[in-house]
Amino acid sequence: MAKKHSSFTKLLTTLAFVFFIASIVSYEISSSKLTGAASKNEKKVSTKKDSDVYEMLELFGRAFEITKTRYVDDVDNKKLIEGAIDGMLSKLDPHSSFLNEEDFNSMNEQTSGSFGGLGIEVTMDKGVIKVISPLDDSPAFKAGVEAGDLITHIDDVQVQGLSLQEAIKRMKGKPGTKVKLKIFRENSEPLDIVVTRDIIRTEPVKSKMKADNSVGYIRLSTFNENSYDDMIKAIKKIKSENPKVIGFVLDLRNNTGGLLDQAVKISDAFLSEGEIVSIMSRQENASRVFFASEGDILDNKPLVVIINGASASAAEIVAGALQDHRRAVLIGTKSYGKGSVQTLIPIGDTALKITTARYYTPSGRSIQADGIEPDVEVNRAKIEEVKEDRMFSEETLTNALKNDTKSIIKKDAKAEREKIEEERDKNDYQLNRAVDMVKGLAIYGERFSSVKPVKKPEVKKPSKQPAINTKQPSKK
Repeated sequence: MAKKHSSFTKLLTTLAFVFFIASIVSYEISSSKLTGAASKNEKKVSTKKDSDVYEMLELFGRAFEITKTRYVDDVDNKKLIEGAIDGMLSKLDPHSSFLNEEDFNSMNEQTSGSFGGLGIEVTMDKGVIKVISPLDDSPAFKAGVEAGDLITHIDDVQVQGLSLQEAIKRMKGKPGTKVKLKIFRENSEPLDIVVTRDIIRTEPVKSKMKADNSVGYIRLSTFNENSYDDMIKAIKKIKSENPKVIGFVLDLRNNTGGLLDQAVKISDAFLSEGEIVSIMSRQENASRVFFASEGDILDNKPLVVIINGASASAAEIVAGALQDHRRAVLIGTKSYGKGSVQTLIPIGDTALKITTARYYTPSGRSIQADGIEPDVEVNRAKIEEVKEDRMFSEETLTNALKNDTKSIIKKDAKAEREKIEEERDKNDYQLNRAVDMVKGLAIYGERFSSVKPVKKPEVKKPSKQPAINTKQPSKK
């Protein structure tokens, strides 16, 4: 029986190996037809590469067979193959991975704006889970999880040794159940934070008025399929209810990105012309440049954008475009620095999430691993209210007249709620600086709106030189 099992495994491995070889040979032949005949040296290099590929595929086949027959427990073929594919992609960069059927469905739920979990964006960093950002008002946010936290244990299970997808699965569960996270935070003792799982319904846009209803505030927390439409509705509502609004604040802090098309449309909403972003890929037909259409949703009113270390990807596309065109002033701290584009390529019920391109801001900047520097650096700070000393005032004077005004103050529930929110925002130093900046820019509105967008410099191609006549002039 064991011999039959071994023979079957060898047959399976051989067939898989032949399939791999046939695929590669087919690709090479089709590629050769497209590119034309290669030179002798190119053919030698190609033959050497083919030989190396065949050797590595043979190595894979042998490793597969040994694992299948010698591992302590019987292992499912599907699990081995999926693990091999995921390992291949994850070795390329932190953002490429294989999505099995469950992961693929979860990804679709996430981009549609409704999914289950803790509400945190995470990545793998040196064997542990690093929190890029908690989503606004998510269970993780309410429990006190912060951007930059390192998760080392999930329900007392060590994260090191798990893949990113395995760790995410452990954090997911039925709504109402709890999960314990052991967290290491800079300049802090290790923390045990208990988070109650819930259905995460992402509301990408929140809005309100600031500074005595003179400045519009738009909080954009993610780029899902509803982000652009919700933002436009929020801005139109603010403009209709507050016709004297002097400017806007766009808050992109802790926004880890999302859909590229949403980033382009949101940038376009504030720009009237020029390039928004360029996507450069190895495949020429996959490279694209996106341009703004005419019209500015804010009618050229001042715009201040807040970013921080957890503003990434699509958020950086928007921030970079507005900064390069001088349409907005960026304040806060340096952004995350994710300047690559991932493409989801479905294969049956599974998919490959693979990095296919880099993106560049209108001025040609690549922000990969570098990030966007704000125009004005504003770090987080605690605001302490200092009450003015009223030791000397009119009422302290001898024989000062008394105030005889009698008034009845009616309590308003809505006003009470707004007061609570205002008290919470009082401690948001970056937001307060942004509001002050909008007010300052509004004073010099004519100067601000007269600044023309910076266009990407064109690369001048060398002009064709006249042909050189190599013939000797005939003697007369």
